[in-house]
Amino acid sequence: MSAASTQGSLVFIGSGITLGRHLITRAMSEMECAEVVFSMTDGWAHEWLSRRHPDVRPLQDFYAPDKDRRQTYREMDAAIMAEVRAGKRVCAVFYGHPGVFADVPHEVIRKARAEGYPARMEPGISAEACLYADLGMDPGRRGVQSFEATQFLVYQRQLDPTALLILWQVALAGDLGCTKFDAEAGRLRVLRDKLLNWYAPEHEVILYEAAQLPIAEHRADRLALAALPEASYKEYTTLVMPPALELEADESALAALGYSRQDLAS
Repeated sequence: MSAASTQGSLVFIGSGITLGRHLITRAMSEMECAEVVFSMTDGWAHEWLSRRHPDVRPLQDFYAPDKDRRQTYREMDAAIMAEVRAGKRVCAVFYGHPGVFADVPHEVIRKARAEGYPARMEPGISAEACLYADLGMDPGRRGVQSFEATQFLVYQRQLDPTALLILWQVALAGDLGCTKFDAEAGRLRVLRDKLLNWYAPEHEVILYEAAQLPIAEHRADRLALAALPEASYKEYTTLVMPPALELEADESALAALGYSRQDLAS
């Protein structure tokens, strides 16, 4: 049966970070119109969604101890695509923004479109959006560098210590086997030592976690970079490193524009 005759369709929506508070009206409407809803959220959010739709299926069930997360993601892909191919209107709800640090939504949308099914993504409130609000940081002030922690660690990346640095999924840094969910001091020491190429041991860093419940507070623990391996982590802890150096004027560019260093201070 062709895709056109089955009328299968797919939309990914974001639940946001804080339960109930961040799920926008447009996303709720998409979920209510769907025949099948897949949920890749925390337990509280899954229960909340299940009270609002009769067929909510948890994607978390595909995870297992010591199982490669890449295998898990492909099994999620297959489960979602099976319902689309069966002619269902499918909605998949992912924690935060469905397109940020989420392999499955991008891959499934690509597959669905390649097979002729309508597939799209609606944005959601991400942990990064919460971070700027909770920590009072404006990425436009100094610029921002944003890396997944393992990718930063195992590749040759260059940092600009005059800008804000954000490292995501820092507890999993260095896990190339994609089987770990807990931090290991040894891997965090390797990360710390690499960061010492740009930052002093006493440079203050922030371990950040957005609030998941409306009654909860966000985490913003401040500590010296040197103490990173001994700190406490959750799977979703984010490492935030404020700028370590002041900006320096590019006087040749200023001169070409008809300005001087003094114009920057005004």
